[in-house]
Amino acid sequence: MAIYRLLQKSAFGPDDVERMTASYETALLKLELKDRTDPLTEIVAKLIIEIAQTGEKHPDRICAIALSRLKGTDREAC
Repeated sequence: MAIYRLLQKSAFGPDDVERMTASYETALLKLELKDRTDPLTEIVAKLIIEIAQTGEKHPDRICAIALSRLKGTDREAC
């Protein structure tokens, strides 16, 4: 569970962690990633954190931006 490990030593507050976790879980569902040891899950986690660091607060928007970056498109889908 990549995002949980990455957030353990972060300076994010509980609300931010909750939003990022929700975004991460939704992204994994959309990508149909069930194996939490898949290296792609860490890439998704890092993207979610990076996007949250820009100030974006809405979990669905964070997810959509991450998915669009992964897919290399401007289309967002969460």
